[in-house]
Parts: sequence; C-alpha cells; structure tokens
Amino acid sequence: MPARAHLVNRDGRWRLFVALLARGRNWPTHYFEGPVAPTVHERSRVLTGLGYALTDDSEWVWVEDSEQVDDPASPVVLIAHTPVSAIVGGGS
Repeated sequence: MPARAHLVNRDGRWRLFVALLARGRNWPTHYFEGPVAPTVHERSRVLTGLGYALTDDSEWVWVEDSEQVDDPASPVVLIAHTPVSAIVGGGS
C-alpha cells in the first residue's frame, strides 16, 4: 500500500505531510508560507525534498471536513490527499 501525502490548511497556513503508520506522528512535514494553496508543482517539489514522489496515476483529491466533529456550525477544513512512493535514497 503506498503512503499518502496530505495537504491541509489550519491557522492560515498550509501543511503538507506524508502519513506513515510505522512512524507514529513523526511524519515528514513541510509548512508553506501564506494563505494561498500551493500549486501542484510546489507540492511536488516539496514532496521530492521530503523523499517522496507522486505515483504514476496519482491526482490530488480534495475533501471537506470540519474542525469540530458533529457540529454543523464548525469551520470547514479543506484536505487534499494523494498516493506517493518513497524515492530510493531520498529525503527524510
């Protein structure tokens, strides 16, 4: 099963991380400056720096979640995810 990269905006900045079950919550992570969603090219460049690459058939899928579970008045959180593969000899 390939790893998954996630992109989420919290507190006005975007965080990209690769969720790896074997590492608990110590995941390869990058924070982007500014409130604008990073482009696909920017995300790919950061993933490479973290030691991962998009898989051949991957695309970013966006989902909507909420800050507070089961609270319809809760602020919306946008999350993107895509499968990635480790680059042999790559980053963290």
